Amino acid sequence: MEEYYFKMNDNETYTIMGYRGDLKEIEIPSTYAGKPVTILFDSLFKGHDEIIHVTIPKGIEDIGGFLFDGCNHLKKIDLPEGLKNIWQYAFVRTAIEEIILPDTLSTIPPFSFKDCKKLKTVVCGKGLKKIHGLAFQGCENLQIVFSYPDIMIEENAFDHPVTIKTIQQ
Repeated sequence: MEEYYFKMNDNETYTIMGYRGDLKEIEIPSTYAGKPVTILFDSLFKGHDEIIHVTIPKGIEDIGGFLFDGCNHLKKIDLPEGLKNIWQYAFVRTAIEEIILPDTLSTIPPFSFKDCKKLKTVVCGKGLKKIHGLAFQGCENLQIVFSYPDIMIEENAFDHPVTIKTIQQ
């Protein structure tokens, strides 16, 4: 069972404001009432411990804060090309092991992946320009970040030494 709650935006797109359900695998809808869904609001899936895999569809541009907070069994998140913004604490306390960021994302804000204790690998998209300080705070198993040249990584983005591998263009 799954049920979503929507709010129309000024530009005639929709924000998903709420979720009620018990599915382990979630495929978020890309449209509602014939209009595109572009925003996933704060705390949408917060505390849904049953979720293990989420597919976010193309067309989603913004992911709110604390979106998956406390989804302790969430191991895989598929992010779409076209995603422009993730907010602080978006993926906090999930069980993801790897994240592949789309080319359209330009920054990783502070605390985005806070306490993702199983996260081992991050693959940055071509458009990523900056990883803010504390973005990966508490990611004690993070070992390697694949990134393109010219990315600015703030000094305290990671709690411990992490291998940064440059992807050749």
